[in-house]
Amino acid sequence: MTATMPEMPAFEHTPMDDIAPTCATSRATFLAHKTRPLAFRMQQLRRLYWAFKDNEALITEACRRDLGKSTFETYLVEISWCMNDCVWMANNLPRFAKDETPSDIPFTNKFVGPRIRKEPLGTALIIGAYNFPFQLTVGPLIGAIAAGCTAVIKPSESAPHAAAVLQKLVAAALDPTCYTVVQGAIPETTALLAQKWDTIFYTGSEAVARIIAKKAAETLTPLTLELGGRNPAIITKHADPKLAARRLLWAKTLNAGQVCVSQNCTFIDRTMVPAFVREMKAALADFYPDGARNSPDYGRIVNRKQFQRLKKMLDASSGTIVVGGTMDEADLFIEPTVVQVSDIGDSLVTDESFGPLMPILPVSDLDEAIKLANETHDTPLGTYAFGNKQELQQVLDQTRSGGASMNDGFFHASIPTLAFGGVGSSGQGAYRGKASFDVFTHRRSVTTTPAWLEGLMDVRYPPYTLKKQKKFAGMNEMKPNFDREGRPLGWGSWFLGLLGLKSLAVLLAAIGIRQYLQRRAKL
Repeated sequence: MTATMPEMPAFEHTPMDDIAPTCATSRATFLAHKTRPLAFRMQQLRRLYWAFKDNEALITEACRRDLGKSTFETYLVEISWCMNDCVWMANNLPRFAKDETPSDIPFTNKFVGPRIRKEPLGTALIIGAYNFPFQLTVGPLIGAIAAGCTAVIKPSESAPHAAAVLQKLVAAALDPTCYTVVQGAIPETTALLAQKWDTIFYTGSEAVARIIAKKAAETLTPLTLELGGRNPAIITKHADPKLAARRLLWAKTLNAGQVCVSQNCTFIDRTMVPAFVREMKAALADFYPDGARNSPDYGRIVNRKQFQRLKKMLDASSGTIVVGGTMDEADLFIEPTVVQVSDIGDSLVTDESFGPLMPILPVSDLDEAIKLANETHDTPLGTYAFGNKQELQQVLDQTRSGGASMNDGFFHASIPTLAFGGVGSSGQGAYRGKASFDVFTHRRSVTTTPAWLEGLMDVRYPPYTLKKQKKFAGMNEMKPNFDREGRPLGWGSWFLGLLGLKSLAVLLAAIGIRQYLQRRAKL
């Protein structure tokens, strides 16, 4: 007997009048300390796990309808990713939430018990993206739950089936006074941004991020931005062309190239172009024996607006199509397409494609590749280089990016427990693994000064005298192990270290004598 697919929930915009009260409820719940106990947080994470487990078929169907994702791909990057995150975070939460005792506190300050408390930032607004509608929304949500925050989630309206299923999952699994989904587009998002938040987590485009950052600045709201990036790939003359072709093709065919970390332009040593193009054709035939269009493993562009944007970019290019090029707007299909360009001003280089378009730009050597990558891509989300060990090290030393994968396409972004984030125009802040807990957590420094320490603290009270200043200097001043030119003193630093130990011994003796005298006075 075949199991019946649960009915797909409908995508409905949240009434505008409901947005402010929804946000107020989330804030009131946080201020009532409901999310503070670790037991509550772990229960919510575990319930979220089962919501994914019990609704695998519904999630798979939603991703198929919105993005043409295959069952395998949806399981790989959506279902299993989110379920594993729930289990991993619940298992590690007690360790993450435990107070920390800093290891580099000066001896004289250890008596006040300095420690770091992990406290939730408060009420979070999480705005997700359409390309990975569950992973990129639930990932931050897991961090917010673990940290003890309440949250309002705004999925992308561009993936309406996934957004509706996500709302169903959240409502069924999580406490509705703590975690709620608001559906809609620009008006609803604008209304959400008008509310008071303790932190905002946004995944999406740089253009929208500027609007959100400007709004957040009005209330000094902390902001985490996970943006796109014109990510460079570099293929040197010592690279393996077959390896580079297969791995970069995978990076541009996953989710039909609608991946913020996929390469935007490949700077390739001129001598490697024929072999790379040949291997790219072979890899494409190997991945999709019956063609990408007929393969159940190749997705579709999310909507006509994005399809037309990509088509316009390709039409405006002055480059030559060397692999692929087939398009069908009715089916939202764009074949993986390699275009050889000769100018960094080409339309395929200056803009982020966010699709299966792969421009390659021949260069004379690695130095030119790095120079062009830095000029055209500035601070990308990822950098991908193929070559020998020395060349890969040069790329790392002379470029900037949120992350980097050497001899691969965005492998660093596929590790769920490795911190992921951008830099500069590709974003700020990081999440995943422990970083998901940290990004929603305030590290609160706390000390407790015992009453018995008062006798040693008179140095801080007026009237200030030269004697007190000397006493403070003796207790506090660190001795340098370098000269006036900044050069290390060598064996002399050992001698200075002895002086430091002598000062410490004097301090310990003073404390012991004072306590002895105090005890004698009480007798």
